[in-house]
Amino acid sequence: MNEFLKQVAIILEVDKVTETDELKAFPQWDSLSVLSVIAMLDANYGVNLRAADFGPVQNVGDLWNLVQSRKGS
Repeated sequence: MNEFLKQVAIILEVDKVTETDELKAFPQWDSLSVLSVIAMLDANYGVNLRAADFGPVQNVGDLWNLVQSRKGS
């Protein structure tokens, strides 16, 4: 998960994110960031998400849980 947190931080252009950080609290969290996360998840985790899948995602931990639930499916 540490590598995942680092990758999300890079996309959000911040030094660090934690599991409890609310994604909408970041000014950089916008449609472009969502697309960047989708591309990163596909490339690094083999998980294919759509923007609509982010609806229930509130924080970084929710995003991690979503990725884990989609791995191998």
